[in-house]
Amino acid sequence: MSRTVSSWILSSARNSIVLQGKGRLYSICIPNRNKIKWKLVFSKTRLYPAGSCSLDNTFSLKKAFRHTSTEEEHFSFQLSPSQINDILRAGELSHKILDLNGKNANSVLKFESNQLASNTPIEDRRSAATCLQTKGMMFGVFDGHAGSACAQAVSERLLHYIAVSLMSRQTLEEIELAVDCMKPVLPILQWHKHPNDVEYREITSQYFENLRVYWQHLLDLDTELGFSLEEAMICAFKRLDSDISLEVQAPQENELMRNIALQVAFSGATACVAHIDGVHLHVANTGDCRAILGVHEEDGTWSTLPLTRDHNAFDEFEIRRLKREHPRSEEKTLFVNDRLLGILMPSRAFGDVQLKWSKELQHSILENSCDVESLNIYQYVPPNYHTPPYLTAEPEVTYHKLRSKDKFLVIASDGLWEMLSNEKVVKLVAGHLTELNVQKPQLAFEKPVNLGYMHSLLLQRKNRGIASLDQNIATHLIRHAIGSNEYGEVDQEKLAAMLTLPEDLARMYRDDITVTVVYFNSETIENYYRNN
Repeated sequence: MSRTVSSWILSSARNSIVLQGKGRLYSICIPNRNKIKWKLVFSKTRLYPAGSCSLDNTFSLKKAFRHTSTEEEHFSFQLSPSQINDILRAGELSHKILDLNGKNANSVLKFESNQLASNTPIEDRRSAATCLQTKGMMFGVFDGHAGSACAQAVSERLLHYIAVSLMSRQTLEEIELAVDCMKPVLPILQWHKHPNDVEYREITSQYFENLRVYWQHLLDLDTELGFSLEEAMICAFKRLDSDISLEVQAPQENELMRNIALQVAFSGATACVAHIDGVHLHVANTGDCRAILGVHEEDGTWSTLPLTRDHNAFDEFEIRRLKREHPRSEEKTLFVNDRLLGILMPSRAFGDVQLKWSKELQHSILENSCDVESLNIYQYVPPNYHTPPYLTAEPEVTYHKLRSKDKFLVIASDGLWEMLSNEKVVKLVAGHLTELNVQKPQLAFEKPVNLGYMHSLLLQRKNRGIASLDQNIATHLIRHAIGSNEYGEVDQEKLAAMLTLPEDLARMYRDDITVTVVYFNSETIENYYRNN
């Protein structure tokens, strides 16, 4: 990208007030920061009032590289290749699945994930965990709007709700007895986290108590059969959203917990969660995150299998659903400018109580709260708000029985899909797999091995270009999403420009991007069909 193009980006942004792309309308309003008296910020371990600590967020662009305003006099898009790599790879996470014998009998071979912020701090979240009391692994991507609070809470809690929904009655009784007797509780999940993933530690005890109330409710159902996986995922999504709504209405122990509950309920998040158990893949989706399968056909070509639908104004099923749920007199006002009530792009989400509660309840909660403006919470009732709720967190669940030709699953927030099509994503992952296999160095050593021979192998490896290739496929996708030119090739100047855009400009050109790619073990899947 030439200097002329770079200058055009900057000058057009200074004169523009219209968001490019598909962001949330009410999340782009930035209040006067001088008026903010109290605000939650994240660190690795605690939540602090703003001003008491510096923001430590690995996924936010380092200040040394990123401009803070379009008004800076000396504005430059220059980044070295190593600086670009440092930024793109900061949020990398990868994990290979092994059983106790060191052999992989799991249908999941490994997963790789990454995030890149546009908002400061990033509003996306991700989760990955192995179920310890039931079978399977879960992977989730959560796209927050109007702040990161709701996405943060959902990323911490939803997988627990799903895991509890899948437990047998006996296991739930054992856990309840342990809690009642104040004994150690059986671990429910083994998390696979990035070292800098943030956590709401101050409110963990309340989250656990509400999870306990949920499993007590499941015990009260007095059913031995339990839920199917689809039923469990739907019930977990709906119950967590209900708890988010109730927590902000209940009395809180202190102001901090009250403020967190307010921010979680009045912000929002879409969610896409995959549960994989052997050849059984279930994907639950609420909103406009997306999941697709990469399929390697017998003729050697690659195809794409979508597992989700985007829940928004462009989906005919969603339009018909909402029309069924509201009077005919509201048909023309349900979607305004392709947004729900003219406000929100996704038509399903967690939180966002402004589109779920009555006007009276909203007024009551905010009137009895502290300075909600300092929490970036503003009471706004859209026009034609007559028959709430207009928004639901109920997911759409898709089941797919894995085949040996199903090679990988991609789950990502809409920040990726706004830049790359389903087909392009599969093509990039497939090409990356092929290139890695071609460039994989031979491990057969001549004996005896000496330093000269090892040096020769390293030179061969370097000449094959492995050092320049992203080892993490999620990074590879993000690099192409923000740096590709019209020919589908990564333009280093464009990539540098997109990474150094100032905070008041970046959101106009790209959203937060979160990507998780799950690779399947074809041999394990083939063995399943041979044995069955």
